[in-house]
Amino acid sequence: MTLAAFILVGGGSRRMGQDKALLEWGGRRAVDRLASLARSLGADAVATVGGDYGLPWLADPTPGAGPAGGVRAACGWAADNGYGRCLVMAVDAALLGPEDLAPLLAAKGPGACYAGLPLPMVIGAHALPPDLQDGWPLRRLAERAGLTWLPLGPEAARRVRGANTPEERAGLLGAWGGGSDA
Repeated sequence: MTLAAFILVGGGSRRMGQDKALLEWGGRRAVDRLASLARSLGADAVATVGGDYGLPWLADPTPGAGPAGGVRAACGWAADNGYGRCLVMAVDAALLGPEDLAPLLAAKGPGACYAGLPLPMVIGAHALPPDLQDGWPLRRLAERAGLTWLPLGPEAARRVRGANTPEERAGLLGAWGGGSDA
């Protein structure tokens, strides 16, 4: 089944104070790190949702209404273009690695996400609930889509959760060994 990957970049980055997609992690923009990771895991198409960062991109259908609209846009595009599954990642989780995404990609059924952290997720392009609303919490979307909730260890949870503030970013960079890569 073919895989398309989408990086959600539509948030306002208010808590971070600057655009999270443009922050460097190990000398690379967050958006580029995630795009490269998706390609290395077999994604045939990679796009951002919510902004243009030099990759193919989709507009956020309802800016400011939360990530559910971005997931809907991603799945719609994937279904319209013959992709069976979508890997959806948040740009603030720039330190994700193959070991973080492999369990999601291996999950059967309509897809999977981690217990307590619905992004990243793998979801079937046709698995969205028919009554999906843009403002829904991602947990509701995942439940209604029938995604499998996988367990997640504490070390991986830091990477998967990502960084929404400068302090969270500094902690991740320190744990990663990336220092203060600003």
